[in-house]
Amino acid sequence: MSGEVTVTGFGVRTAFGMGADALRRGVFAGVPSFAATTRFDTGPYRTAMAGAAVDGPDAVEGWALRHALAECGAEALSMAGLAPGAEAAVLLGVAGDHTSVTRYWRGGGSDGRYGSDVAGRAHAAEPQMSQPRAPEKQLVRGASTDTGRVAHAGTAAGRERATDASPAADTERVTDASPADTRRVGDAVPARLAELLAGGLGLVGPRLTFTNACVASAAAIIHACRLISSGRIDVAVCGGGYLVEEETFGKFDSGRALSRDGMVRPFSADRTGLLLGDGVAVVVLESAEHARRRGARPLAGVVGWGSASDAHHIAQPHPEGVGLARAARQAMRLAGDPDGDALDYVNAHGTGTKYNDGAETRGLRAAFPKRAESIPVSSTKSTTGHLLEAAGVVEFVITMLALTDGVLPPTAGFTAPDPECDLDYVPNEPRRTDPRRALTVNAAFGGANTALVLERP
Repeated sequence: MSGEVTVTGFGVRTAFGMGADALRRGVFAGVPSFAATTRFDTGPYRTAMAGAAVDGPDAVEGWALRHALAECGAEALSMAGLAPGAEAAVLLGVAGDHTSVTRYWRGGGSDGRYGSDVAGRAHAAEPQMSQPRAPEKQLVRGASTDTGRVAHAGTAAGRERATDASPAADTERVTDASPADTRRVGDAVPARLAELLAGGLGLVGPRLTFTNACVASAAAIIHACRLISSGRIDVAVCGGGYLVEEETFGKFDSGRALSRDGMVRPFSADRTGLLLGDGVAVVVLESAEHARRRGARPLAGVVGWGSASDAHHIAQPHPEGVGLARAARQAMRLAGDPDGDALDYVNAHGTGTKYNDGAETRGLRAAFPKRAESIPVSSTKSTTGHLLEAAGVVEFVITMLALTDGVLPPTAGFTAPDPECDLDYVPNEPRRTDPRRALTVNAAFGGANTALVLERP
């Protein structure tokens, strides 16, 4: 690497609440967040359970994905000491917010609450405002500095006002359709959320959106690390988000992937599947030199990253974890530790599904043949649920907290070990230790795999 990458700020929100202390009370204490959700009618589905925040009609509106991203982004910038107007790339892993799309089709072409023709009027409330161009320092191959033409971005998304990322902005304009509803339909476009986040935070620079499923936000972080380490940018704001909603819930239910007993038991013999959960996080990454020049406190270093695809199956991982092992080895080689001799912890993908956990165990054994049995591994999805596109960045924050706090989060709900899953999974109880370096891995449909190595400063 030509430049070191450091983390200087973060904001995180899960079903446990906002911030690091909420994660400590839930994830690090091994307390599952799962409960019957009332966010939508779960009657047609096999389970009502999810790792969703306490909800109801009012709370759901407050948990619109754009607002949660804005809240986490503001917290991350405040912690990093970056002011609005800063030069920073914004890279977001997200599939969009489909809540209003679901309301639209359930209402037969209108919003179920207001009866408004949402699709036909979605652009009526959009202001015509130009976006600032990024300075030359931010030029990146494949990324336009004209934010109205950025990859995946719609023309409406490129014209949002900076204030549009705040909840109050949803009520500022009056049209014959509810402004909140017209925006919520548009929020199903992933790049719109990146535009809203960047505009709301007042950041100047390229914006990119990653939509590659459960590795999306990890892929955003990896891309940012590559840009920073090569000297093409100094600062990147990376995030991801998923909030439990009916469309994706229904898809996982129809695929029989959801846990039948309302618990997630990764690596256990009696595991029955995953549960979805709310998760949003934003992290600030900088070149170490840039952080030093402005006196920012480093929270952790990102010393290695890797990505790989085995393309084994559209939904199932390679049974030997080939792609995951390849991504992990890439990351460890970049970190200068190809055998993992200095690795103290692995935050696993650990979905609690039949196929993932055994394949992941074999992948970790392949990546670290000499040390696999001695490296603690845990799945924090046992408490948060599967956060889909947000999994990478939320688990990145959790892994960073494990380093700074000296506590390994447990695999909650662990019962009898599966003979195919024979590593140290930190069962049920947090573990006090002194970790200096940790690996966090994620996997996605289609055989995509990511790995990130963090180091305590």
